[in-house]
Parts: sequence; structure tokens; C-alpha cells
Amino acid sequence: MTETDEQEIRRPLGLTLITGLYLFFFLVSASTFGNPFPFMGKIYLDTPGKVLVFADSLVCLYLFLGLMKRQMLTWYLLLFYNLFEICNTIVNLTLIAPAELEKVLGGRIEQEALVVNNVAAALAILLLTQYIYRHKSYFTNARRYIF
Repeated sequence: MTETDEQEIRRPLGLTLITGLYLFFFLVSASTFGNPFPFMGKIYLDTPGKVLVFADSLVCLYLFLGLMKRQMLTWYLLLFYNLFEICNTIVNLTLIAPAELEKVLGGRIEQEALVVNNVAAALAILLLTQYIYRHKSYFTNARRYIF
């Protein structure tokens, strides 16, 4: 058995869990196709919203596959994507008024719960990003392309 085969067999538990998490992110993103999509302080509906959901789903799928292959490029993309998502969350909370959300969703929204849930999600992604940053050594595949 070569060293490369042994590394693939001994996949770290943390990397396995993160891979599953990004598969979950892909499924959640794909399941929102057709719904309003908040992006950088604006809510997108119809075709623009579908395009953004499709793009987000493709990115999540790429991150999942890159994690499966332990690709080094994926390490950089994970850091960038997670930090971008945190910034997007902050911008959306700042610029999208609760009244606009209520109008789009057609129901009442509790502002405090919205803020707490989004801040908690951003903090969780920040902690995930810190873990990924510290475990760069898990990403052993230096090839440029996944396939």
C-alpha cells in the first residue's frame, strides 16, 4: 500500500464531517430554487433569484467535491466562500428592512429572532472557517482540477 492510498484510507473525522456539511449546504441551496434570494442587501425574485440560487448550488457542489478529493484549491475557496457568506449576512441584515421581508414573504417577521438566527449562523460559519484554516494539512491534493 502506498502512502497516498494510506492517506485516503485515514480520512480525518473532521474532514469527513465538513464534507457532509457542505453536501447538506448544497442540498439546502438547491432546495431553495424558485424562492426569493437575499444577496448583498437586495432580495431577488423570479429569474435573477433562480440564477443566484443555481450559482450558489454549483459553488456548494464544487466545495463538496473538492472536499471529497482533498483538493488544495478547495481550501482557499472554502475560506473565501465562508467569509463572503458572513459579509453577505451582515449586509443583508443591515440593508434589508423587515417590512420588505414581510412584504416578500407575505407574513410577519420577528426582527429579534431574525437577527439572532443570522448572527448565530454567521458565528458558526466563522468557527467552521477557523477550523478549516487551521487544518490546511488535510488538503493534500495539489492538482488544479477536481477530475
